Amino acid sequence: MKLDPFILIVTNKRDITVDFVVLEIQKRGLRYFRLNTEDITKYKIRMEDGDPRNLILFSEETCISISQITSAYYRRPAFPLPSLSASPAESAYIKSEWSALLRTIWNALGGRWLNCPFAIQQAEDKPRQLAAARDANFKVPRTLITNDFEEAKSFSKNATLVAKTLRHALLDDGNGLGKVIFTNRIQINESMRLAFSAAPIIFQDEIIKKSDIRVTVVNDDVISVQIHSQEHSDTRTDWRKGARVDLNYSIFDLPDHIETQCVKIVQSLGLRFAAIDLS
Repeated sequence: MKLDPFILIVTNKRDITVDFVVLEIQKRGLRYFRLNTEDITKYKIRMEDGDPRNLILFSEETCISISQITSAYYRRPAFPLPSLSASPAESAYIKSEWSALLRTIWNALGGRWLNCPFAIQQAEDKPRQLAAARDANFKVPRTLITNDFEEAKSFSKNATLVAKTLRHALLDDGNGLGKVIFTNRIQINESMRLAFSAAPIIFQDEIIKKSDIRVTVVNDDVISVQIHSQEHSDTRTDWRKGARVDLNYSIFDLPDHIETQCVKIVQSLGLRFAAIDLS
């Protein structure tokens, strides 16, 4: 029996981007369920025979069976929040158990994911991304990852560098808010010596850009947009900085061989969907 398409969207309540995805799904008349994972503790579950293929998630308002889901989009989940008042140790235990259940759901959905959550976790490894780019014959700027001041100072050699985070780009204030750490131009000087030992940093030669190119890959389909980031001083190093609403975009035609290289990177990372930034 063929089931009607039923899309699972995994994210959090504050994910504004998914709001637009949901609007498009609604326009197309498709069935979907948005799972904000911080609220997973508000649901009840039933898993007969301990078989994840039989897992059912239900509440007074809804009832979702894993077997109903025909495709799934893993976007930006949050940690489960305990639904009951608990001590710090009890809260940690509750979060851990619900997180384990979520991993069971991720595994149970198998090939129905747009991108498998576990492949996403591996693909978020930035050094691995750089290696994949080189393997796909992209030109990658001179790069050093270090927490050693002398190494970074030697690497700079009076060159203009940019600094990037190795993993997290958000300084969380503990209330779900925080400050985003963008890519920044940096000049290494003696006053930074003590700060360097705190954590590894990615340093790269700065590329003087005419614009940024955001490439979206879905399987073998490639869509490219030119971001006119050099029109504003605050977006020249990182086009996301400033959250400008007047930033101009236009469709961009990539050469065929560059499109092929982009697809190769995405496939090598075990993904079906990815966004790649080129300069």
